[in-house]
Amino acid sequence: MAKVLLVDDDPSVRSALHRRLSDASYTVRDCGTALGALRAVLNEPFDVMVLDLGLPDLDGLEMLKMLRTVSDIPVVVVTARRDEQEIVRVLGSGADDHLVRPFSVEHLIARMTAVLRRAASGSGGLCPDVVEVGGLAVDGARRLAVLDGSPLDLTRKEFDLLEYLAWRPGVVVARGELFRQVWLQTYRGERTVDVHLSWLRRKLGESATRPRYLHTVRNVGIKLEAPRAAA
Repeated sequence: MAKVLLVDDDPSVRSALHRRLSDASYTVRDCGTALGALRAVLNEPFDVMVLDLGLPDLDGLEMLKMLRTVSDIPVVVVTARRDEQEIVRVLGSGADDHLVRPFSVEHLIARMTAVLRRAASGSGGLCPDVVEVGGLAVDGARRLAVLDGSPLDLTRKEFDLLEYLAWRPGVVVARGELFRQVWLQTYRGERTVDVHLSWLRRKLGESATRPRYLHTVRNVGIKLEAPRAAA
């Protein structure tokens, strides 16, 4: 079973979650500070981190940004806020998923299972060969995307999303399908998909109003296709 790093400043919450996750056969280590969590990740391997944002020594999102410079461990962020701006901040700081309090341990385990499955599958089970769409090349084996000869600096989820679309050039994919296949979850996640598409468009040098590769088909979904040659 997976090894979990549980990061929360409330000892009673840590104790309760530690016990419930251990009962579910997870190996659990917990700590109450951001710096303690960073040290733990540097000193021993973990499969997934559950991170509460209300830490006493460092803002949880700042800690997450620091973590992403040294580790790609899957992270489920726990927050008390459910507004879209908070979700955007959480995902933009490097989280793989988020969970709003209050939540059940069963719900937490479901989210952890999903991010672990995604991390284990790497490229989502797609063919690892390079696929090329116009000036865009996506190499699943090396997890590398190159646009017009220049490597793209993509997050894990941005790459997974681009790869899924690149292997279906010209095919309109519904946001719900993208969420199920890239995030491996079934609840409604269209807003999460839209946020990542926005970031991906920026790195591809385009926007929703002036698309090059990513085209929105209203009320249907998204398709990736090569830019048309200028007339």
